[in-house]
Amino acid sequence: MLAADATAPITSAGHAQLGIAVLAGIAVIVLLITKFKLHAFLSLIIGSLVLGAVAGAPLDAAIASFSKGLGTTVAGTGVLIALGAVLGKLLADSGGADRIVDTILAKGGQRAMPWAMVLIAGIVGLPIFFEVGIVLLIPVVLLVAKRGNFSLMRIGIPALAGLSVMHGLIPPHPGPLAAIDAVKANLGVTLALGVVIAIPTAIIAGPLFSRYAARWVDIAPPEKMLLSSGETPDPRAQHASDEPDTRPGFGITVATVLLPVVMMLAKALVDVLVDDPKDALQRVFDVVGSPLIALLTAVVVAMFTLGRAAGFTRGRIASTVESSLGPIAGVLLIVGAGGGFKQTLVDSGIGQMILEISRHWNISALLLAWLIAVAIRLATGSATVATISAAGLVAPLAAEMSTTHAALLVLAIGAGSLFFSHVNDAGFWMVKEYFGMDVGQTLKTWSVMETLISVVGIVGVLLLSLVV
Repeated sequence: MLAADATAPITSAGHAQLGIAVLAGIAVIVLLITKFKLHAFLSLIIGSLVLGAVAGAPLDAAIASFSKGLGTTVAGTGVLIALGAVLGKLLADSGGADRIVDTILAKGGQRAMPWAMVLIAGIVGLPIFFEVGIVLLIPVVLLVAKRGNFSLMRIGIPALAGLSVMHGLIPPHPGPLAAIDAVKANLGVTLALGVVIAIPTAIIAGPLFSRYAARWVDIAPPEKMLLSSGETPDPRAQHASDEPDTRPGFGITVATVLLPVVMMLAKALVDVLVDDPKDALQRVFDVVGSPLIALLTAVVVAMFTLGRAAGFTRGRIASTVESSLGPIAGVLLIVGAGGGFKQTLVDSGIGQMILEISRHWNISALLLAWLIAVAIRLATGSATVATISAAGLVAPLAAEMSTTHAALLVLAIGAGSLFFSHVNDAGFWMVKEYFGMDVGQTLKTWSVMETLISVVGIVGVLLLSLVV
């Protein structure tokens, strides 16, 4: 008896039933997250099972698909997320993040301050999660706004834009990593093209948009947050102590943060210039520029350039590494469950269905990917869930794409995943509370900024697709 085709769908449902299954699965996830406040990890598991059931798949096959997707996603991205968390924790605890902030602020004048803030957020936000970046930068944003007599939006929006662009478009953040894994894109090429798109996007949604945001919502830093941020009467009081400043230097801190990026970009450059898998140079850079080796190298280097430079003992470095891993458990579970949901979509034949239907549409695959990510983002409020789910749906479209266009597909998904953050997004409430705004003010500033990032991002992707 012949073995079953491992690539065959787990259901024989037609397009209409599969379409209903997708809507039902996503609707259940949205309802559980928004109405019943169930954790996204559990919601994704239940939504995956509902999707399989409505699609007519046997329950054991749906469970197997979900488990396979969860395992594959965690195996592909889990270690990278953990290494990124360790690097971010070393950056924060050593005072390296503070050093970057203080140095750039000291060099920037009054008019350059919004530009300085987006630069700070871009550098600090590169190796750390969005939520951690907010926690790190909010005290700086509030103090700079008060001391410089700025509208809070003039300083806050550029910082938020820098963090959000990094989160949605640049690996090693979880969403882009998961999308790269799902569509089998080249990480180095995605990173390089992501940087090209991220820079103008952050400028437009940050310093430029902040001029209008400050007019729409002209507010001062909330006093309660200033007090919790450690505001003092004398701006120089923070470092007025006679104790020596043990924070790592600016140059070495920036070099450490950018080290994995440089290693991965070097691999991408060699891949383009050499393009011979048997070439010794390319084989060396395939190892050196692999995400695992690049991030692992950066973490080991950071233990010396950040940890030891700040006077950390071996025990303190070990405890810093250990404390960095606990908070990412929830992120890993959500990313893994998102991968399980994605695999259920794929194994049910929904990805193939979209591929077949889209052949008859006069619409770019990149724009289609963006629209799908937008829909899931609006429904679930999670950029990561939107990225992973959309990547699973459009993965078949990448099969016939070139290396650069597969990378652009990832970036289109990432841009769509940031569209219009609103009341079902935890980030929305973080920004609202930290900045002391009401819901309407948050919608007019933060939500519009996120939409700008998404729209400018997809425009950049489509323009790049014409020339690469």
